[in-house]
Amino acid sequence: MISTMYQNRRTRLFNALPNKSFVIISGYQQKVRSKNIKYHFRQDNDFLYLTGFNEPDAVALLYCDESKDTGYSYTLLCRPKDKAQEVSFGARAGVLGAVSQYGADDAFDIAELEHVLLSKLTDHANLFISDELGRFSSQVIGWLNHQRLNCSFDTIKQHRTLTPLAKVLHPMRVIKSSHEIDKIKAAVHASTAGHIAVMQACKPGVNEGQLSASFNFAISQYGCSEVAYPNIVASGNNACCLHYEENCCNLADGQMLLIDAGGELEHYASDITRTYPVNGKFNEAQSDIYQLVLNALDAAIDKVKPGANWNSLYETCMEVMAKGLLELGLLSGNIDDIMKDESYKRFTVHKTGHWLGMDVHDVGPYHDENGQWRKLESGMVFTIEPGIYIPLSATDIPEKYRGLGIRIEDDILVTQNGFENLSADVPRTIGEIEAIMSPIG
Repeated sequence: MISTMYQNRRTRLFNALPNKSFVIISGYQQKVRSKNIKYHFRQDNDFLYLTGFNEPDAVALLYCDESKDTGYSYTLLCRPKDKAQEVSFGARAGVLGAVSQYGADDAFDIAELEHVLLSKLTDHANLFISDELGRFSSQVIGWLNHQRLNCSFDTIKQHRTLTPLAKVLHPMRVIKSSHEIDKIKAAVHASTAGHIAVMQACKPGVNEGQLSASFNFAISQYGCSEVAYPNIVASGNNACCLHYEENCCNLADGQMLLIDAGGELEHYASDITRTYPVNGKFNEAQSDIYQLVLNALDAAIDKVKPGANWNSLYETCMEVMAKGLLELGLLSGNIDDIMKDESYKRFTVHKTGHWLGMDVHDVGPYHDENGQWRKLESGMVFTIEPGIYIPLSATDIPEKYRGLGIRIEDDILVTQNGFENLSADVPRTIGEIEAIMSPIG
């Protein structure tokens, strides 16, 4: 079933390409941390999406082949079997395994890449490449011109085009299959446990790093060996730094804690943010800003359905938060002028969502081919994450609001008739949060 899934993806991709297409998909290489110690390997998502091959130093080729029922051939180049290396660093599929286990039509040692590639490129005129890290940047122009520069004068010349594969592949990845949705839901389920564990461990005097570790331990119980991005565990004014990663401060009574953390399960991400009082009880100012952000989030979620305009979610969040900030006296003037001059951006700072999938900020366009905002479709998964940030440096703002960074983020699936909030089980209302953070007994 799994090998068929990857084959179906390759076939769908190749059917979207013009005639005489040749595709190069580069996997990642393993990075060295220090001397002979390597970082844990993580495969390039485009490569994994099309091949399922999760070893370093591999390249896949897809190219027209009329002898095949699919209309194309699939060649995989990878590391050969090596007994000594496998004893030290784990088993390899090798060339034979690339065919028998991963469905390649043929396979070769990665050391033969250029020879194999050029031998199969032949009369293909449209070259597509996926090479996220530029591994072959210095070679690809030579590949493009090789036939033209090395054939006899009266041979038909191939004046080849070069196109990033992302132009075709990334729009495909926006709509998730049922298999992918199940993986995302499993990652969200694990992260739900992680966020609840942090809420229950949160109290004055605890270090941000301890809470980060609590999250990681909890998600590991559900099969997550990775986080989708570095945990953001930000107390007090630290939350006004959007991608705070130090996680080194002790929590103080009276502060709020913002935690933006998501587990990754089998290369599929979750991305959830919650913000709550360190001592478990919202004061009036914290409650004012928190409820405003939650109202914006819920208003945007209610807009989700097939056919809705992507940017309408952001616009809804901004309208709700601008009106609320005006009512609280943090903005002045009339709402029409505030929306026109965007003065609310002083406190709202960022956009309010992104695609979610194999990448936490998943690939794919937010606009259609005419440059208009994309319409939502069933099978899309994304975050909605409004936030309000009032740093300590905002001395013109009443002191009770300073040092507050509040963001709430949920993971949303577009269904045929509306939406499913995948992260709804992570406590999100003031009442739910205070109840779960209250000591028992």
